[in-house]
Amino acid sequence: MKKINHHIFRLFLVVALMSVMTPVSAQIGEHRNTFAVGGNAGYILSNVGFVPTVAQGLHGGPTAGFSWRYTCEKYFSTICSIYGEVNYASIGWKENIVDINDTKVVDATTGNPQEYSRTINYVQVPVMAHLAWGKENRGLNFFVNAGPQFGYYLSESSSYNFDLNQEIERIKNGTSQRSSSIYAQDTMQVKNKLDYGIAAGLGLEYSVPKVGHFMLTARYYYGLGNIYGSRKRDAFSKSNHGNIVIKATYLIDL
Repeated sequence: MKKINHHIFRLFLVVALMSVMTPVSAQIGEHRNTFAVGGNAGYILSNVGFVPTVAQGLHGGPTAGFSWRYTCEKYFSTICSIYGEVNYASIGWKENIVDINDTKVVDATTGNPQEYSRTINYVQVPVMAHLAWGKENRGLNFFVNAGPQFGYYLSESSSYNFDLNQEIERIKNGTSQRSSSIYAQDTMQVKNKLDYGIAAGLGLEYSVPKVGHFMLTARYYYGLGNIYGSRKRDAFSKSNHGNIVIKATYLIDL
């Protein structure tokens, strides 16, 4: 609980610093008052940071939603904005099921390598400071953005190609070929519906007057909350999301 409280404190400290820096710098820079709206779509590569560790690859899924940006000033060569999104996102994890020789475990019934993945669907809302350098209204600029992100659980589903109950029984009685005896994540549903963390990224923007702004972004999200309980009696002490996001965005000034 102390660890979670520490993460929450850091999250709100970042938000507070952003809110303080904006009005202070606005007194020095060139004032802007531009609001833009649009949409975004992309792809997310995700996993879950389990402790004890669950061997994983990367789970792939789509994301798309509504985007907005308020540009408030230009401070020397830095274009300062607040940028936000409301997205639908499919994230989760994909297990790497291997034996002690790091070889894929082959299911005795089907003869195929065992595969398991969990898809968890969220509404995600990042709100970030957006700093850009380059052309403001015509041409190319480079930007970075960072800030808090919140998500709310919608649904989840599992995909696997073996008899899950039989495999769990084999793990319990010690006859499974798996190198890991951890299996609780395969049957547990998400407990904590609210997700929160920090998102940061960088990208390129190309602007065309009276047409709009075209953005390409690469972003990483680190979850500060857990999807499962994290008390001593729970299966995992940590179970946070990690997302790599690649997306394209279109904005038009209002």
